[in-house]
Amino acid sequence: MPHTYRDSQGRALTDYPRPSVAVDTAVLTALDGELAVLLSSSGGEWTLPGTFLHEGERLADAVLRSLRAKVGVSGLRPKQLHVFDAPARDDRGWVLSVAHLDVVPSDLLPASGLFPVSDPPTLKFDHEQIIDVALESLRAEYRAAPDPRGLVMQPFTLSELRSVHETVRGISLQPDTFRRSMMGALRATGEVKREGRGRPGELYDRIATAEHAQFAGTEDTGR
Repeated sequence: MPHTYRDSQGRALTDYPRPSVAVDTAVLTALDGELAVLLSSSGGEWTLPGTFLHEGERLADAVLRSLRAKVGVSGLRPKQLHVFDAPARDDRGWVLSVAHLDVVPSDLLPASGLFPVSDPPTLKFDHEQIIDVALESLRAEYRAAPDPRGLVMQPFTLSELRSVHETVRGISLQPDTFRRSMMGALRATGEVKREGRGRPGELYDRIATAEHAQFAGTEDTGR
């Protein structure tokens, strides 16, 4: 007969109350010059796509299941973001949420579920806080590297790159300062692209790094 673990007070694990575990995912994208988040609607209420963890299920599998079931999206690779564990965060009971984040081009997402992060509908639970933490994490990535989430297709001009950084960070960036901060992580392709009536813009690729690889898979695909 299997031995039942007991702690120093003689209690088994089942003697302690345990929370339910949920996963919620902030899927962000650039849309019409601003950041947008993918939301799910049920009974007239809006939430991030999420679900409860099933018995024997891995967190990553629960995330992918919830994205398929709630918003009809497959093929994403969300990463763990933060655990939200306020005891009263969910009016249904004691629920921990392991929040995840993914950032993808808008053409991979259903337009009907996208809302500007600056003006989303009223959200249940603490999902506004999850979005805030996701934004903080994403903006830190974009301060450190050129478009690490691949929101602009390679090759790109510096103007196109700066535009997507301004969208993500929500601020205007001085062109010369931005250029100096990014050039060490870019490779000139030797090609140019005409933008408007001015001189053609040089085209660049990102230099592949370990940081890029964790978002783009085994190779830097320009996603």
